[in-house]
Amino acid sequence: MRTTVTLADDVAAAVQQQRRARGVGVSEAVNDLVRAGLTAARSPEPFRQRSHDLGAGRIDFSNVADALETLDGPAAR
Repeated sequence: MRTTVTLADDVAAAVQQQRRARGVGVSEAVNDLVRAGLTAARSPEPFRQRSHDLGAGRIDFSNVADALETLDGPAAR
């Protein structure tokens, strides 16, 4: 497929570096870099939400404004 794309300066530099290192054309260098990006591992470990016990007995969470003032102080408003 033929198409025209505009490459950012850093991407164009990576393409040129790939071309020089491997002695290939622009199309092959771009295709190789795109393939490498598509097959790269996204995240080695899944995201895990960490939570902490805030001591629900110490803070009344029924009023959000009061809870924020208790946690962050009156200047946080």
